[in-house]
Order: sequence, then structure tokens, then C-alpha cells
Amino acid sequence: MLKMYKVYRIVWIGIILTLSYTMTLAQGSKCWGNFRGDMKLTGVSSASLPNQPAMLWNFNTTEGIKAAPVVCEGIIVVGTVRGNLYGIKDDGTLKWKIVTENSIEAPALIVDGVVYVGNLDGTLYAVDLHTGAIKWTYLTENQIMGSPTYYMKGKNHVIMVGSYDYYLHGVDPATGKGLWKYETYNFINGACALYSGMAVFGGCDGYIHMVDGLTGKAKTSMEISTYVASSACIDGDYAYVGDYDGRFSAVDLLGQKVSWTFENKQSNLPFIGSPALIGNHVFIGNRDKYVYCLNKKSGELVWKYNTGGRVDASPVVVGNRLLTASMRGDLFLLDRKTGKPLWTYELGTAVNSNPAVVNNRIYVAGDDGRIYCLGKK
Repeated sequence: MLKMYKVYRIVWIGIILTLSYTMTLAQGSKCWGNFRGDMKLTGVSSASLPNQPAMLWNFNTTEGIKAAPVVCEGIIVVGTVRGNLYGIKDDGTLKWKIVTENSIEAPALIVDGVVYVGNLDGTLYAVDLHTGAIKWTYLTENQIMGSPTYYMKGKNHVIMVGSYDYYLHGVDPATGKGLWKYETYNFINGACALYSGMAVFGGCDGYIHMVDGLTGKAKTSMEISTYVASSACIDGDYAYVGDYDGRFSAVDLLGQKVSWTFENKQSNLPFIGSPALIGNHVFIGNRDKYVYCLNKKSGELVWKYNTGGRVDASPVVVGNRLLTASMRGDLFLLDRKTGKPLWTYELGTAVNSNPAVVNNRIYVAGDDGRIYCLGKK
């Protein structure tokens, strides 16, 4: 048994960490099934990109877009602030469109040919990836701002999604029936990352919560800040997450403590996006216009790069490069070891969310309502 003790205000509900088999999204070079590429939310793509990606096409929804696109089986899926969900073919033409009646600001999730997505009236939709047919809906009691997460152990399957009704909801992906609810202390903004059979997530209550993925029973919760707007990523026994107070923390999930914290004390601006992590480095953007590369073990600064605009979008690792976007409307490919810019592209419109990288292509949503596709001509 693990020793119980407090870190900040740690709330123990009894924890025995047992290894379980977790479902990992099939994030190959041709599928980016959730907004961070895998269920640990590491933001790493296995796809390749040309050295100088060129604009191939853009698709105009004529509606504002805040959600990140996801891509599988040659279909790009994205929601808009008018509440429409689009399925776009990889040649830039429309495959299907459905109306959900309220703004979609959370990225969708694609699993086994089904799209799961929530909107601001609190409805979670399951949609056929190929036809756009709605399979079922599940209603929470307030808006959904975070992407759903899929967990599987044996024959048991669960979709988990947070809501502003303070609950993390466990839903049967086959029927849309509620399986369980876990109550937090405030709104839930981000998505869950999976760790040893548990959902790990933060929210407006400032806690990192660990919840059993099958039962919804709490393992533990730990206060780390006043407000966590983004999603954590998992590496080994650590969760890495930024907060609205301008701190970025590594949380030891076994030891139940914050191992280190990084902050730019000159600005203390929020971390809105989620980190990307590979090897010994973790990457994160901030509203102070910088993208930071930190040593994942110590939190020491390795390099930082000024993008010239606020960085709310989460970065994506692509081989030896880091892809990031700014609210000024620029895309960057940086050398992930040095931070040196290798390629830049001016979209001319703000980018709120991270790109998807599959099959030698970048798919990114602009604030002007367009989905842009860049790659090799």
C-alpha cells in the first residue's frame, strides 16, 4: 500500500495502483484520432513532413473555428462555433455535415469509425465517420469544452467526457447510456489522459484528479493551482500540465507530489494549450508569445522561441521538428533540440488549436473558418 500524506491540499480516497491494459488510439502515420495523437496526450505524430510544406487547399466553412481538427481514414473532422460538424475529404471537398444547434469548441475523438464530440449545450454525439449519421446522443447538464477520451479493458469500453456541470461522465460507446459520474469541485475544461487504467485530468477547481476508467471511482485528487484550463500529458509515472496562473508543473503520480514547477515570473501569463513530450524534453506554448522546451526531469529551460503572438495552440512533435502555431496567424517548424526556426508560414488568421499531422500533411483550423491543408506538392 502507498503511504498517505498531503501535498498542498491532497485529498486521498485510498489508492492502490494496479497495472491494467489500456486502449491506445491507433495513431499511425495516417490517423490522428484525438487532438493530441494518443491517449496519453503526448502530442507526437509518427507521420513525416516535407522540409518546406506548401499550401495544397483550404476548405471554407464560413464559420469560426476554435476546435482542433482530427483525421482518420482520409476524413478530416472539425466543429464550428455555429454548432456544425464537418467531415471533409482529404482532397478538400465536403463529405458530410451535421447540425448540433450549439457551438462546438471541443476537439472530436475518432475511434473505430465513430466520431465522438460534445457541444456547448452539453450534448455528446456519436456520429458515423463515413456517413455523418448520428448514432446516439448523451446529455450532460452543462457545456462540454473538452475532448472525449476512450478507455478499454477486456470487453469493457468507456467514453469519458468532462462537463461544466462539474462531472466527469462515463458513457457506453455502443449505446450512449450513462455508466457513471464522478463529481469534481468546479468546471472541467480539458480532456482526460490515461494512466494505468485511470483518467488523469484537471479543471477550474485547480486539482489533478485520478479516476478509475471503468468504475468512475476516485483514486485521489491533488490541488496544484487555482485553475487548470488545459489537458495534462502522461510520461511514465508523471503528468505534465500548465495552469492559468502561469505555472507549468510535473506531477509525480505515484509519489503524489509536484516534482518541479516552471514559470516566467516576468509575465506569469496563462498556459492554455497542452504540452508535447518526447525523449527528455517537454514543449509548451504560453500567452507570453514563447514556446518553451524544458528538461522533463528537472524543469530547467533548454530553449525558448518568440513566435510574435500569443500561443494557445498545443505543439506537435514531428520527427526532429516541433510544429506550433500562434494567434498572430503563423505556423512554425522548429528544430526541437535547439528551437531554431526551420520553416514558417503566414496563414493570416489566428490559430486557436493545435494542427493534426498525418500522411505528410498538416491540417490546421483558422479563426477565419477555414481548414488549411499543407504538405508536399
